[in-house]
Amino acid sequence: MARPDLERRGAAVARGGQRVSETVPAERRRQIISAALEHRLLDAADAPLAAFMDLDGIAENVAALQRAFAESLPDGAGAQHAFAVKAHSEIPMLRYLHSLGMGCEVASEGELAQALRAGVAPERIVFDSPAKSVHELEWALSLGAAVNADNFQELDRITRIREELTPESASVIGIRVNPQAGVGAIAAMSTAGEHSKFGIPLRDSGNRAQLVDAYLERPWLSRLHAHIGSQGFPIELVVEGLNAVIDLAEEIDERAGERRVVSIDIGGGLAVDFAGEEPRTNWAGYAAALRQGAPRLFSGDYDLVTEFGRSVLAKFGFIAAYVEYTKEAGGRRIAITHAGAQVAMRTTFMPEAWPIRVEARNADGSPKIAPAEVHDVAGPCCFAGDLVARERELPRLDPGDIVTLLDTGAYYASTGFRYNSLLEPGIYGARSAEGGIAFETIRAPETLTALLARTPDDTASVETPDRSRVSTAGEAS
Repeated sequence: MARPDLERRGAAVARGGQRVSETVPAERRRQIISAALEHRLLDAADAPLAAFMDLDGIAENVAALQRAFAESLPDGAGAQHAFAVKAHSEIPMLRYLHSLGMGCEVASEGELAQALRAGVAPERIVFDSPAKSVHELEWALSLGAAVNADNFQELDRITRIREELTPESASVIGIRVNPQAGVGAIAAMSTAGEHSKFGIPLRDSGNRAQLVDAYLERPWLSRLHAHIGSQGFPIELVVEGLNAVIDLAEEIDERAGERRVVSIDIGGGLAVDFAGEEPRTNWAGYAAALRQGAPRLFSGDYDLVTEFGRSVLAKFGFIAAYVEYTKEAGGRRIAITHAGAQVAMRTTFMPEAWPIRVEARNADGSPKIAPAEVHDVAGPCCFAGDLVARERELPRLDPGDIVTLLDTGAYYASTGFRYNSLLEPGIYGARSAEGGIAFETIRAPETLTALLARTPDDTASVETPDRSRVSTAGEAS
């Protein structure tokens, strides 16, 4: 059976689809997998590994985010929601999120180029990075993208670029501060600890006074930014950090004798429940907690910017892979699958911090019913730690079965591991359509031809980067 033309929206349709709000997550996955098998997007011989994103679920989640903040702010105050591109940088996904009303938060010239290509207007882009180069800053400021300076040296660099090259830049410029609110359950992911590499540490001696002076000396500084939360970070510390930022904003305005800080970028970092089935993020509860703990944030004095990523997409993606072989080792069953570190790097290298749920399915995609056994679920990479699940009790897996790795909609595609030159799997967006499930290609499966083109043997063919290749309209120049 030939594969459908997936570049055309709604091209592949299978029977049995419903609106996502009408189905439980497990049934929705069954529908998507059944349709994917029918159209050979998932195939034991030709496509033993594929990833899927529930576009309808994403749309509902984004709408809930927008509604929660709109209902929390007074009339006339606004909230711009910039999706953290690091969480899923494929251009079709960025284009889809943009169609839902989201902008983009980028942290490199590559992500900036991807956001532009997706059609996101520069004024809807926020550029954050602790290591912005001169070229990156010149490009962002010439476009009019918002920029958050990470340190005083970068602020001096921005000042020189504005004076020499872009004095009329439309960019909103802020400074990222670290309120040093503490570290969450995953230290490596925490961004607001005492020794964090991000932002200007607010409690370090002399920094607060220097920050106030920076705003007094530069009337074009109009934003404060603090990304406080992360996976495993308690809301109480988020509130504490945001209140410290607001205190700083009020001090700057009082010293200036006028409003200088007109917007606050609160970042993202809202934790995701990776243990449960509920897909929808509790945006209303999050906004209510911020409103209660940091009411000045919602006073209407500040426009707000958010940079959520994981909480927008994580629960609406899953990876499906075939079991190629099984074996017994030391009394434990090992299922060798096509999904390992190349698609789940964080889980394989930090299993305690990033465990994921795994489902066992029959070859037809239906849930497998069999006596439970303890398994290690392994991937194809040539190192012993390439395990997506350790000592996990699952229905007995056999060759030809399918495993699904759940809640992989964020960071799994964007942190791919190129070890062993394993080909990148296809990523497909699924939506309900009349009569069933329709698919759209987010990323086509990598081919051997593409792999070899990416790793050329002619070093003379390497080009010097040309930052003019992407225009502000998002089209190739």
